[in-house]
Amino acid sequence: MSDRKARLIALTTEFTQTFNRHDLEATMTFFTDDAVYEELHGRCNEGKAAIRKAFEGLFSRKFGTMRFDEADTFVDAAAGKVMTSWTLNLVIDGKPVALQGLDLLHFAGEKIVRKLTYCKAKQPLYLET
Repeated sequence: MSDRKARLIALTTEFTQTFNRHDLEATMTFFTDDAVYEELHGRCNEGKAAIRKAFEGLFSRKFGTMRFDEADTFVDAAAGKVMTSWTLNLVIDGKPVALQGLDLLHFAGEKIVRKLTYCKAKQPLYLET
């Protein structure tokens, strides 16, 4: 395994662990100032302030505790891209819920410049074009 591939896997694992610790401050250290985060429902958040705002509800424990359990990770070290699939365990309205999804993470050096999130759903999401 190349050093770059191993480093991207380690960064992705560290990033996921910040979510599992409910540590928004640590999570935000992974993003560049001009990073972009596209949420699972299509909303695009540009810049650290917008990304922080998008994460606040999740990190406030509004849904109880959250835990991401990694399923698979694929790395394109030359492009600085990681695809990691996961199960997100939450509590919504007092009921445990598990969501399956994946993140596509684009790295520039050690920082995330783009995070695209996708999730399985009962019905498709239709975006305006």
